Amino acid sequence: MKTFNDNAGRTWTVSINVDCIKRVKALLDVNLLDAIEGKLLEQFVSDPVMLCDCIYAICKPEADTKNVSDEEFGRAMAGDAIDAATTALLEELVDFFPKGKREVLAKALAKLKHLEGKAIEVASKRLEDTELDRRMEAALEALELPELTVGD
Repeated sequence: MKTFNDNAGRTWTVSINVDCIKRVKALLDVNLLDAIEGKLLEQFVSDPVMLCDCIYAICKPEADTKNVSDEEFGRAMAGDAIDAATTALLEELVDFFPKGKREVLAKALAKLKHLEGKAIEVASKRLEDTELDRRMEAALEALELPELTVGD
């Protein structure tokens, strides 16, 4: 079992087992077992709302005990809380599978993290490039409107 904290300071436990997988499937029509193929992992990375819905469904028994609604849970999920919840979910998913599949999923996660890091590095380099500044300034200058006087 892995834990994470939301932005309201609540601690949540992520535990993936058969009951949990059935609950997520019933509530969201998302099959957590699809993580082994990689497409679900891509969805988690590209759709934080869907990811948080899955995490809420996973934590639903605990949320019910704490009287935390789906909406309240969602309001407390942003930034680092999503990152921590994602890590907890993915690590639990890896641990759920038997050894052979666990190794494949662990490799897929490592590759995904590596590619995510590369994407951030490339984006950062592009933003630091002075050529981007020059192009943006030229575009802004082209858009500048002549000054209007009071009589116009």
